[in-house]
Amino acid sequence: MSALDQAPIWLVGCGNMGGAMLRRWIAAGMEPGRVTVITRGDADLPVGVRHVNAVPDEAPPGIVVLAVKPQQLDVVAPQLDGVRPTLLVSILAGVEVAALRARIPATTIVRAMPNLPVAIGKGVTALFADAIDADMRGAVEALAMPLGLVEWIDDEAQFDAVTALAGCGPGFVFRFADALAQAGTALGLPADQAARLAIATLEGSAIMARGSAETPATLAD
Repeated sequence: MSALDQAPIWLVGCGNMGGAMLRRWIAAGMEPGRVTVITRGDADLPVGVRHVNAVPDEAPPGIVVLAVKPQQLDVVAPQLDGVRPTLLVSILAGVEVAALRARIPATTIVRAMPNLPVAIGKGVTALFADAIDADMRGAVEALAMPLGLVEWIDDEAQFDAVTALAGCGPGFVFRFADALAQAGTALGLPADQAARLAIATLEGSAIMARGSAETPATLAD
């Protein structure tokens, strides 16, 4: 348990990834009233989640989740001037902790790299903090665990590798699934049947690999 387990959350930005994370949190049992979404435009949000178009003139929350595009940081940061959350979680690709701290002073800053399957609770979220205590670690993990696998990264420089592997990985898997299906179609199978076979083959193989003591390379032999 963390002191921030029930703390209010400001979700700054709610695009594809921020929205996917929010929907998973609510589906996993988070009280919608904990969350305030801050976006400039309209947002399709779960029932009970508050939506505002500007930073509220009120006491800052315990947690701020920064989910805007990286190039928007220098626009958003001044709007958060004076907001000093206990915990800042950033999913901005390529923006290091030092750059975040220079713009948004928070007690604890954590970089997070979620990938697309977090939308169904089967994703990967990599986490990094240059300094974090057990309470803050627990608070971050409480946000990340409903999204799928949680992995702490020891060296921030490895985030590029994580992005290449887990962030881009789903796209390669989708391409491979399509290639399998296209091969089946080329061999005479109906397209819809080939797609079902390809996707089921990938799903079963992934489950088998996860539960096996053997490496994927060994299973492939």
